[in-house]
Amino acid sequence: MPEFILRHNDSTMKYLPNVLTTFRILVTPVVLILLYGNALPGLAIALALFLLAAASDWLDGKIARKFEARSRLGQTLDPLADKALVLGVFVMLCVVAPKAAPWWGVALIGLRDAAVTWLRSHAPSAEGGFTLPVAKQKTAVQIAYLAGMLTLLTFEKMEGAAGAWARGLLDTPLPFAAFLLVAAFTLWTGWIYFARTRPGRTRRGLNANES
Repeated sequence: MPEFILRHNDSTMKYLPNVLTTFRILVTPVVLILLYGNALPGLAIALALFLLAAASDWLDGKIARKFEARSRLGQTLDPLADKALVLGVFVMLCVVAPKAAPWWGVALIGLRDAAVTWLRSHAPSAEGGFTLPVAKQKTAVQIAYLAGMLTLLTFEKMEGAAGAWARGLLDTPLPFAAFLLVAAFTLWTGWIYFARTRPGRTRRGLNANES
């Protein structure tokens, strides 16, 4: 393949992470509106869009690392896009499934994110914007829980065996128990941030772009 084509492709790929981040920002209000409607067609579309947005989060990070496409704009927008999507869906679960995701638990998750964001913004200049590897695990756990809940809420509106199964599962303590585990893990990762950044403590394993 001619060299100028390769250079063009590399240049295009360097812009793709920001395009994917912008997609997540734009799709988030659509997902939230569809969830608020709490009807089968909308829930199914919201689930599909949420999964696409989650996949785009993984993909833009992979592309950014491979093509060294990190930018100040991307470093700012990427965590904001993730938080808007995840916290927004958690808030909607408070509305459509309050027994599974109570408001106080979602508030704790939101406060954790606000506290860690404040901590990162006030870190010493040499470590500004630092991120611990456990942040990616936290995001993965949250997305897995939300995807599972959106799947159950979608199936709940269906007729037949799938609908009966989803309604039966939603009536059990399992969704709430899973939420408690997700909330506890999220809060634990926040504690790790503050523990690792005590004065005089050596920071290790710090990465970028997630919290």
